Amino acid sequence: MSDKIIGIDIGATKIHIGLVQDSKVTRELKFPTLANASRDEIINNLIHKIEEVDDPQVTGIGIGVPGLVDEEKGIIYDLTNIPSWKEVHLKQHLEDHFKKPVMITNDANVFALGEKIFGDGSAFKNLVGVTLGTGFGSGIIINHQLYSGTLSSAGELGNIPYLDKTIEDYCSGKFFFSKYGLKGGEVNFLAEKGDPKALKMFEEFGFHLGNALKIIMNVLSPEAVFLGGSVSQSYEFFKEPMENSLDSYPFKKVRDQLIIQPSKTSDIAILGAAALVVSYQQQRAEIT
Repeated sequence: MSDKIIGIDIGATKIHIGLVQDSKVTRELKFPTLANASRDEIINNLIHKIEEVDDPQVTGIGIGVPGLVDEEKGIIYDLTNIPSWKEVHLKQHLEDHFKKPVMITNDANVFALGEKIFGDGSAFKNLVGVTLGTGFGSGIIINHQLYSGTLSSAGELGNIPYLDKTIEDYCSGKFFFSKYGLKGGEVNFLAEKGDPKALKMFEEFGFHLGNALKIIMNVLSPEAVFLGGSVSQSYEFFKEPMENSLDSYPFKKVRDQLIIQPSKTSDIAILGAAALVVSYQQQRAEIT
């Protein structure tokens, strides 16, 4: 990829903007989201920051957000932890200002597409990217294409009822905090020191994650599942219990062929956002 593309990750607490060329982030900015500011203040601040990394050769802007998105119209609905963002026409605002195409989807879709275009996912026709952070999300690639569903909500498996709560309550950072009052990073720190309670927490987490992955296997049967998000950095501690949980999957041949691995791609949020533009450009090239 020789074109220059701007990738943006809008998080609940911070925004990360990067200029991407040749599969690398060559310039970047990180700054607070200003979650309690007005809608216009956040948009104007975002435009100002984009201008700092913009380049005349930029061919498009890709954005990942933690919320529902009308991808065609570029309207963001109910953005997580940003109260003022209700039905924000962000695509229109940015295209009017920068005169470049703007693509927007939710952050789990961005992760999956980033793995497909820039990561190890390029080897697979069908894959799922699962984000394990403060929440649980998943993006779906079918026949080499991102499948987003209505308002980019396909893959929101975290909302599925599980035990007394939901999958997200047992398969994200929420699990450690609600049950033990600790953040995932704190549990990882203790596990690295061999703390038996921390190792037990990851054993429980791996068991629940295995059950969540069995749902993905039953519905989508992907060739590969890539794990991202902060909790995935503790993969070594929950890998074995996760795999043990998967052993109860009834179709052994399918289970044996499934590849599960944490993402090895750095800057995946920015690269994934840029991948939205790459995918858009590829689709246009096929049409013409």
